[in-house]
Amino acid sequence: MNKNIRTDLAIEARELTGGKELSGVRVDTEKSDEMTISRVRIENEAGAEAMGKPMGYYVTLEVPRLKEKDPKLTEEVSKNMAEEIKNMIDLPADATILVIGLGNWNVTPDSLGPKVVSRLIITRHLMEIMPDKFNTENGIRPVCALAPGVLGITGIETSEVIKGLVEKVKPQLVIAIDALAARSMERISTTIQIADTGVYPGSGVGNRRMGITEETIGVKVIAIGVPTVVDAATMANDTLDMLIGQFTRQAKPGSDFYRLLQDLDKDEKYKLIQEVMSPFVGQLVVTPKEIDSLIDNTARTLAGGLNLALHPGISYEEVSTFLQ
Repeated sequence: MNKNIRTDLAIEARELTGGKELSGVRVDTEKSDEMTISRVRIENEAGAEAMGKPMGYYVTLEVPRLKEKDPKLTEEVSKNMAEEIKNMIDLPADATILVIGLGNWNVTPDSLGPKVVSRLIITRHLMEIMPDKFNTENGIRPVCALAPGVLGITGIETSEVIKGLVEKVKPQLVIAIDALAARSMERISTTIQIADTGVYPGSGVGNRRMGITEETIGVKVIAIGVPTVVDAATMANDTLDMLIGQFTRQAKPGSDFYRLLQDLDKDEKYKLIQEVMSPFVGQLVVTPKEIDSLIDNTARTLAGGLNLALHPGISYEEVSTFLQ
């Protein structure tokens, strides 16, 4: 695997290995008309090294038409997402869950977390004030949430904020929502990743912060994310690969030019592109021009799935009133 390629997605890390069988990595894929659900389990250190990801369980929902804002498709994706989250949550019905919306609400591609939090059904305070109406017998779970901002706004590492909150609130689970980086523009706002490994904010764009994991904050962390940006050097690298493929097919076999194309090392090529681009644009990431609309649509989808997963007694019709 090319360790220079920036991606937060386990499914893309798997693709970068060539799709071959890897020791310590199990993959299960389920396809339907509208989506593909991939479940990747990294079982040991060898698998983690090969994938470039921590050991754990990664679920990816790929929905190419999610950008089209089809209400029926949004409902279907939310329900499938809810089932995958439920399979990861093994907690009593009265367990408190803390949802954290990571990201900077002032930067559109990074505002997914706060936008999801604003659409959640928050019940922890209601269950304390009105236990006769809001209780686990009605399929409602105590849920609280926070969008803590980013280090540049608060001057405090996000993981430190969350750790202090966990010590005070004492949730049994933390769910962290974050915008991710992908290596392919096709996955922007069409791919949802759910992982039980926690999250390292900013890692996909080269700004890795202190991790939000069970080891750092003391409770299990489920990370949910959607790609909103792509590394510009990765895009340029892919474009160059396509050009090289065309040139290779046209070059005369055995010629010096043919051998030069064949001998180009992928890692070296990527580093060269970075060196060429850095003096002019620095660490550039790219996002679609319609990202405002895409973020809003994605936030509704994620919030719908989370609300269904955390409050099994509430129907999607009831949930949808919170998603506007």
